[in-house]
Amino acid sequence: MPSHPKILYFTKYSRNAGSSRLRSFQYFPYLEKAGFEVEVSPLFIENYLVQLYAGKSTLVEAVLGYGKRFLKLFTVGNYDTIVIEKELFPYLPSFAEYLLKLFGKKYIVDYDDAIFHNYDQSSNPLLKLFLSKKIDTVMKNAAVVVAGNSYLADRAKKAGAQKIEIIPTVIDLERYPFQVKKESEKFVIGWIGTKSTFEKHLLPQRNWIIKLQEDATIEFHIVGITEDMNLGKNVKYIPWTEETEVEHIRQFDMGIMPLQDSLWEKGKCSYKIIQYFACSIPAIASPVGMNNEVINEGENGFLVNGEKEWLEKIKYLKTNIEERNRMGQKGREEVEGKFSLQATSKKWKEILERTNK
Repeated sequence: MPSHPKILYFTKYSRNAGSSRLRSFQYFPYLEKAGFEVEVSPLFIENYLVQLYAGKSTLVEAVLGYGKRFLKLFTVGNYDTIVIEKELFPYLPSFAEYLLKLFGKKYIVDYDDAIFHNYDQSSNPLLKLFLSKKIDTVMKNAAVVVAGNSYLADRAKKAGAQKIEIIPTVIDLERYPFQVKKESEKFVIGWIGTKSTFEKHLLPQRNWIIKLQEDATIEFHIVGITEDMNLGKNVKYIPWTEETEVEHIRQFDMGIMPLQDSLWEKGKCSYKIIQYFACSIPAIASPVGMNNEVINEGENGFLVNGEKEWLEKIKYLKTNIEERNRMGQKGREEVEGKFSLQATSKKWKEILERTNK
């Protein structure tokens, strides 16, 4: 391996998008400290995200991003290893990844979502016809497939991937100081996410969320939503920033992660739960996908189905602070051992070193 191996990261977004920040950007300081030279080339730059989050057209930014990435491919010979976040050109055939393979340029591809279902489950018959096997081809031609959970790893195995490693989406412990929650007048139930995940997963729980607020001591904190979404009078909507998210989660007494049960959700990496655990608070979640792996029933949280179980388990945790603290401590231990940057950065270093040999 060269003394200073050069790694080119083809991320999908800039740092402000959660998937790119957590799967790629947060590892860069560690990799550079370990002797790697890291360069990053996002497909979609910051202005794309600004337009997207504002509900405006992103066509111009997308076209510019595709053009810039196409030109960047002509420089891959300057790097020892290429790391691709998901795919090089969304909604186009895998010609670019195939050419990398053809010309002997090794690449690693990383997944934290079941993006193959964008194609093989698409309602667009042309997409389904021509691209249903696209991600399988990308996986098969990769030197290593890094998967965020076992569902994604199983797909890579079926695709014929040469080497598969599972690395979950993790937090940096230095950003999440240990805490022990104390009894307070308000019992805060928290959720964090984007507007799209809110509308798909949390909004359908509206009935029991409102019902819980009949108890005036219960309060909901929704981080990532800034407008009133009609979830009841005892709800705080809190803007998200990278700098303040941890402090907001630390105000929760417990965190929730309801999910719709679909193929797409099976590819999710349960990051919300990992954030809750990092802040030493228990979680209640739907028994879908990786949630079943992260939550140990009755140890660090609960897996529930239906309004009755949500209400029952939330009320149980509200009235048992000792249990909340015990579960929160168990969750914190789980994160320290399996779901922290400190635990997984070494594995990334080893993958990159092996690929450079």
